[in-house]
Amino acid sequence: MTTPTENNSKSFSRPAVVASALLPVAAVVGTILLFLSRGTGLSLQSPAPIENIAFERIILHPGEIEAHVLNTGPEPLTIAQVQVGWTNRASWEFEVEPSPTISRLERATVLIPYHWIPGEPYEVVLITANSLLFTHDIEIAAETPRMSAEMFGSFALLGIYVGVLPVFLGIGWLPFLRALPRRWYYFLLSLTSGLLVFLGVDALQEALENSADVPGPYQGVGIILIGVLLSIGMLYSVSGWMKRKQQNSGAGPTPESPLFLAYSIAFGIGVHNLGEGLAIGGAYALGEFAAGTMLVLGFTLHNLTEGVAVVAPLIAPQAPPESGAARPRWIHLLWLGSLAGLPTIIGTLLGAMAFSATWAVLFLAIGAGAVFQVVIEITRHQIRKQGAGSMFTAHNLAGFAAGLAIMYVTGLFVTI
Repeated sequence: MTTPTENNSKSFSRPAVVASALLPVAAVVGTILLFLSRGTGLSLQSPAPIENIAFERIILHPGEIEAHVLNTGPEPLTIAQVQVGWTNRASWEFEVEPSPTISRLERATVLIPYHWIPGEPYEVVLITANSLLFTHDIEIAAETPRMSAEMFGSFALLGIYVGVLPVFLGIGWLPFLRALPRRWYYFLLSLTSGLLVFLGVDALQEALENSADVPGPYQGVGIILIGVLLSIGMLYSVSGWMKRKQQNSGAGPTPESPLFLAYSIAFGIGVHNLGEGLAIGGAYALGEFAAGTMLVLGFTLHNLTEGVAVVAPLIAPQAPPESGAARPRWIHLLWLGSLAGLPTIIGTLLGAMAFSATWAVLFLAIGAGAVFQVVIEITRHQIRKQGAGSMFTAHNLAGFAAGLAIMYVTGLFVTI
């Protein structure tokens, strides 16, 4: 018996199939060549030059300003003049590496020997050969950290305070949570959903804010869409692979098991914390981390709830021993805490040494997608256990509302 696909393939010869694949490509190439040689009869030349420069990063060292820029315009441009100042600007000598003429989507570094003063605001203005101005504001001048063992350790310690310690402190509540009555299990799962929904929306908001700093051709909103959808698809792909593996071998946690759910939550929170660390490290390096001590304490309190979210599935009542949740081994708790917290250290280091709005947007979007996928899985888990009709009990609604309220209140300490 032949399938419809086999019948279709037999109705055409191989040369005809190859020609049908190549003909549209050849037609597109021919159309482009015809347009380039003949045009449309309309004048497509702009009456004024269209140029655009994106400032990707400003590095301040004593006696020098280093501007990393990207030509995001449609044509090459040439940097002809540089001005630095605030209320009064003055032209300044400069060098451009590798060349003052920058092709489309090419990067260049503008070196300006300027004795800036810490704490003062500055405006860096690049003027092209066509007299177009592109400005970047330095709100508070502060020396950019140089890579050294001491600085590496300082930012790693910042990541530990902000991301690692709070998660492990939250995990430390596991014995107390396991001692709660059965009905509190679903309350805590709903609370976790509330925490994660707030976290996901917060990540999306941060991604959208950072997307304004992404160079136009890189399409910040497009990066958010790709990051969210790919992370959701990737997690479901991993779940499917693990399910098939478990069915074949009968070993390891299933995607429906509380332990797998806990790892999924830890992964989603970990990617979110990577993006959060990028933003924190970048802000600290730029001197924009006002009231730093207060904010570090605020992030510690804010992220404490993430540890509770990670271990909430592990207090499942009457969990079978093979699920890993009946009495989770300490190694699992160590892995869960590391998966959720350690990315914060990587984020703060990358943010301080080489902050990129593009990467921050991508990781925040991936984190948001992962968090939303976990919320879907928690909801499915509750429906399997409780039934769809009992999802909106007073306990569940109270837990969900409590999760949102906790994130909102602790967020007051980290919102400027």
